[in-house]
Amino acid sequence: MPRALIGMGSNLGDRGQLLRSAVEQLRAAPGVSVEAVSPIAITDPVGGPPGQPQFLNGVVRLSTELSPRELLALCQRIEADHDRVRLERWGPRTLDLDIIDFDGAVMDDPELTIPHPRAHERAFVLFPWALLEPQAELAGSRIAELAAQASDARGVRAQTFRLEDAPGEDETADD
Repeated sequence: MPRALIGMGSNLGDRGQLLRSAVEQLRAAPGVSVEAVSPIAITDPVGGPPGQPQFLNGVVRLSTELSPRELLALCQRIEADHDRVRLERWGPRTLDLDIIDFDGAVMDDPELTIPHPRAHERAFVLFPWALLEPQAELAGSRIAELAAQASDARGVRAQTFRLEDAPGEDETADD
């Protein structure tokens, strides 16, 4: 079965519970087998309106019988189940699920681009991915090296959590 990597993030509501619930929905989905979940990182928002709360970010590695478009539809259904509203680009959200990689496939169409077009420069994706798969590569470079070079690397907190221990609403690494 093809393997996929899903980036997940939340900066509204009970962030930890929202991520746990999303992973449980992925586990329950027909044709999907969750293999591993990264540690969860606290990250500063990148882009979007100022004053947003910090994100919790992680990645999920799974194998699937679904096509890339079917997996995208599943991710969008899970986002909708968690009250995801798309009001502004890079705005705050209850849940964000992005296909980062799908078995090394390359796709570029209006609905879906794989690998994710900005994954190679986003520490909020690369840092948890490097913790999960230190030897993984994207675009010919090791994930850990890309994470260290990412323009938003300063916005990633060194403290990470297991998914089951991830903070909830309005909690930060200092709480």
